[in-house]
Amino acid sequence: MPSIPKWINDAFENLLSSKFPLVEVINTEYFSPSVKKICLKGDFKNLDFQIGYYIEFRVNDTEYRRYMISHGDSENGFMEIIAHLHGEAPAVKFLHELMKGSKAIVIPPRGNKWYNESVEKQLIFGDETSLSLACSFLPVLKKNKHQFQFYFELDEENKEVPELLGLENYTIFPKNGSFRNEKWVGDLPIFKTADWQNANFVLTGNVKSVQTFRKVLKNTATGKIFSKGFWLEGKNGL
Repeated sequence: MPSIPKWINDAFENLLSSKFPLVEVINTEYFSPSVKKICLKGDFKNLDFQIGYYIEFRVNDTEYRRYMISHGDSENGFMEIIAHLHGEAPAVKFLHELMKGSKAIVIPPRGNKWYNESVEKQLIFGDETSLSLACSFLPVLKKNKHQFQFYFELDEENKEVPELLGLENYTIFPKNGSFRNEKWVGDLPIFKTADWQNANFVLTGNVKSVQTFRKVLKNTATGKIFSKGFWLEGKNGL
């Protein structure tokens, strides 16, 4: 996301202060050095929580960053995110410093509709930045009795995180560039089973991995593809 001058951000927040909920951190938990759960409370009665929705934090004077919501409960004023803290970016410092009792202003949830309840089979692909989205999908997929699979490409230090988060039906792949190889992607088990060709495909995470996976799917599958790259090497926030 582009940087915005401080005075514009200040004016924007002052003008729309009644629209931006003040949240308080009520709990945090690290599942690895780079994956952190942050639980928030606030007055969320007028907020809409859907699978694929995100909030934004103002992480410094000039920048905002988006984080997918893993769980949201407007009635009870509860919201949770699973964040990937990688590198030395301002957003990483901001999230590391969020602890119990911290307060922050967030831009309310919004996003795209990525869940199609009418499709029996669902495949969700991503990396550490997609774990929050996967957690939001899981209870709905189970409740509505879908057949589902999660594919994750993860760093070695995070390979245990899906289990710690309680995710199910997942396959973990090392983050070694394989998902940028069209031939390798085309040999995945999902492409060897005819009854998965009409599944709902949700692709997130690294831009290049998403683009490669989407290209292979477009040439082989008949199901609908939802895709959104969350990050790209050398880019500060997308």
